[in-house]
Amino acid sequence: MTLADPAKASPFWDKSVHQDRRPRLLARARIRTALRGFFGGQDFVEVEPAALQVSPGNEAHIGGFATDFVTLAGARQHYYLHSSPEFACKKLLAAGEERIYALTPVWRNGERGPLHHPEFTMLEWYRAHTPYDALIEDCRALLALAAKTAGVESFSFRGLTCDPFAEPERITLCEAFARYADIDLTARLNDRAKLAQEAQRLGLRVVEDDHWSDLFSKILSDRIEPQLGKGRATVLDLYPVSEAALARPAPHDPRFAERFELYACGVELANAFGELTDVEEQRRRFAHAMQERQRIYGETYPVDEDFLAALAHMPQSSGIALGFDRLVMLATGAHHIEDVIWTPLAGAQK
Repeated sequence: MTLADPAKASPFWDKSVHQDRRPRLLARARIRTALRGFFGGQDFVEVEPAALQVSPGNEAHIGGFATDFVTLAGARQHYYLHSSPEFACKKLLAAGEERIYALTPVWRNGERGPLHHPEFTMLEWYRAHTPYDALIEDCRALLALAAKTAGVESFSFRGLTCDPFAEPERITLCEAFARYADIDLTARLNDRAKLAQEAQRLGLRVVEDDHWSDLFSKILSDRIEPQLGKGRATVLDLYPVSEAALARPAPHDPRFAERFELYACGVELANAFGELTDVEEQRRRFAHAMQERQRIYGETYPVDEDFLAALAHMPQSSGIALGFDRLVMLATGAHHIEDVIWTPLAGAQK
């Protein structure tokens, strides 16, 4: 019986529950060690970004955990737990580091389910002066390493399997929309009316206040993502610029951005960028994202001005964030993320 089984009320520290979970947790520890060996072998430096930040991030749909620092004089300074070590890592790139990685806890509010936990572990790494294609090769190697370390020949989740040793399929987002939803995405970029018609044709619910990005996300999650990473991993490449807030435009077509996501067994594992270094463009994108967050959630987050100042000094770089817990899930055949977290949050899992 797993911890995530709703019929099992015992906490994770119940001995019988722990014994059921322990083999996956030990595999988690071995995979963590193997990943550190992989990066160390390529002369990466492991960094330890602080969790307390001025901003949790400025993406429209990622919620932050807020807290206050109380000074000796009794003044309160507002901070957030980071939702990603991205801002801190990019500041280190500006400082002169060229190959860095962090394997660190991060926090996202309002997220809990089979693939989500409020506190989880992010593996994030950056390569300065390197095209983002190199990150695809990193992903290929890490999938194989995780499988080898766990002693499995395939990944599995919800009846789907994936060969972690196979070369990943690389398709563009436009190719995926055409293949799985019969939509010419290029012809419908930023055309809300046309994309709404396509969503309705697919039987998806469309409401009056859905913006283009809302419709894009509905189609992506309902029709595209479940088809990805079957048999072998999928690299979903070249997102519309509007859906890649921190990525630079693609040189061959500035309507799209150097962003890819990695999928296995229909599960999103990683999100990669050719990093944007244009400070004013980044500021504009943050402002737009916070307008969206205000519209949808009724709140915004501050902009980390120190990050924007550092961005002006950051070299051309490529970076990627991988959900470590999800990788362990696939490598161990777990059905729920809390089956591979040593001490999951107490309380309801719905």
